[in-house]
Amino acid sequence: MRRLTPMTTPQPDERSPQRRQLDEKIAAESPMAQLELPTDVQPSPAEVHLERLRRRPVAVAGIVEHGLVRPLDPAVKLAEHSRVIIVTSESP
Repeated sequence: MRRLTPMTTPQPDERSPQRRQLDEKIAAESPMAQLELPTDVQPSPAEVHLERLRRRPVAVAGIVEHGLVRPLDPAVKLAEHSRVIIVTSESP
């Protein structure tokens, strides 16, 4: 049996006028054309592409303490000036 998810309550639009205008401009753009690939090309998973890169993306769980993100696993060592993306479950 499929579980239904309740609809979210509409929230007020808190975007700035500049951001709203940019969003509308992007939404009005025509879709990008599909890539024209030779017919004999086989699709490959993203992992194949990532294997060619010197550094691979890594997902690390962490916690914010005094405004700094600390990895939960003490064995995790990140190189200085590593680029990171922080995903949070909630904001203050």
